[in-house]
Amino acid sequence: MRHIRKLFVHLQPIMINLTRNIYRTLSLRISLMVVCAIAVLLAATLFVMFRFSRKAMKEEALQKASQTLEATVQQIDNVLLSVEQASGNIYFDLMQHLNEPEKMFTYSRRLVEDNPYITGCAIAMKPYYYEDSGQYFMAYVYQKKSAGLQVSTDSIIQAETFGDVPYPEQIWFAKPMETGLPCWIEPLKDQEADGGAIMTFSLPFYQDGQPVGVLAVDVSIALLTRIVMSAKPTPNAYATLLGNDGTYIVHPDSSKRMNETVFTQTKRGADPSVLKAAQAMMSGETGYKPFTINGTDCFVFYKPFVRTAVPGRYTENLGWSAGIVFPEDDIFGDYNNLLTLVLAVAIVGLLLLLILCGTIIHSQLLPLRLLTKQAQHIAEGNYEETIPDSQQDDEVGRLQHHFKEMQKALSANMGELKRLTDTLNERGKVLEEAYEQAKEGDRMKTAFLHNMTNQMTAPVNGICNDVLLLCNQSEETEAEKTASTVSDILQKGKVVTVLLNDLLDVSQNKE
Repeated sequence: MRHIRKLFVHLQPIMINLTRNIYRTLSLRISLMVVCAIAVLLAATLFVMFRFSRKAMKEEALQKASQTLEATVQQIDNVLLSVEQASGNIYFDLMQHLNEPEKMFTYSRRLVEDNPYITGCAIAMKPYYYEDSGQYFMAYVYQKKSAGLQVSTDSIIQAETFGDVPYPEQIWFAKPMETGLPCWIEPLKDQEADGGAIMTFSLPFYQDGQPVGVLAVDVSIALLTRIVMSAKPTPNAYATLLGNDGTYIVHPDSSKRMNETVFTQTKRGADPSVLKAAQAMMSGETGYKPFTINGTDCFVFYKPFVRTAVPGRYTENLGWSAGIVFPEDDIFGDYNNLLTLVLAVAIVGLLLLLILCGTIIHSQLLPLRLLTKQAQHIAEGNYEETIPDSQQDDEVGRLQHHFKEMQKALSANMGELKRLTDTLNERGKVLEEAYEQAKEGDRMKTAFLHNMTNQMTAPVNGICNDVLLLCNQSEETEAEKTASTVSDILQKGKVVTVLLNDLLDVSQNKE
């Protein structure tokens, strides 16, 4: 977790820079959009194609497995039928010499010698059937080795016993004697001949309507295994045959044959999917199931072992189930390799397409990048920036042409605006000078009026005082004083009149 966090910390600046570059680079964004659209379309196409391809491959594997299973079941049944017919053929001859115990070994040997599938034969009579032979009588002949189909005279051994318990207590004898019907006895752990595990066909024979003995014929499991194992639809596939209790009758792993069942295998920690597949097989179904064994994903295609109906044949339901196990790689190995190859080619193709689109779009957007730089220069005040003519007649070319016309118009307008600005600046300077002159004139006028006002203040005050003095004089006042006061008023009035005339003259001159 710490390593992942460190990796994320190292990758975060890279992702931020990459996102920023994608956001700022138009050609890269367009290329990514094109590649993403094609990738989505390609992914949808590949999904549909490979989905149907996988379905077709599974159906093909199912058909191949069904054919192989049918052939395998038929091969096994042919072996069983051959053994049954050979036993039946000798049965009628044996019944005519039932009271001749010395011939029982002859019949047993004949069965072993004449039929390559038979590894042993026992003719066992019920206890005390032959009074001269004691309690038990069994003529047992078997091959010393059953590694091949060729039988040599030296390999055939005669015996009078089989197993560690008396034969009447053994199932191959007890069951047909009890039911009175022929039957196949599945292999048992303690039921092994010199050549290995065997399965037995038991055929009871009668005298006066009562079963008096059993003709038991042995078939080597190794022989059936070789027959079944020869059916390999794929290099790693294998066939198996389960008994009615889940016992492995035929299996490529010899340690499992007759030593364990599919149910005991699940108790030892096998994947639960094995139990589901086994239950489906034991239920007599036909189909397939996925399961995992030893870490390998597999499919098992199965069908019940149905014996061929032949006139005169007792076709009991053995409860067996045949199956073919396919490792998933055998079915979908080429499919997965093709999928990986196609995905790799698609990824490389998309990367090349991204590079190609980026290169093409980058070259097509070169005028736009040029216009961007020139627009930046114009925005910085370089209105005389020269924009070359475009060699393209598409939208980008027309944009460059219109941008050039806009730049020319903008340059002309900015030139005219500059001239108007210069004119306005010159006129502003003139107005500023006139304004300063007007301010100076106003100041001088204000000073002049102030001066004139000060000069008129004394005469006017004197006139006011003289008038007040006249008003206060009585009749007795002397005439000389009155005349002097009037003369003084007149004199001062003339001074005021002169000052007013001067002010009036100055005002008219200013106008």
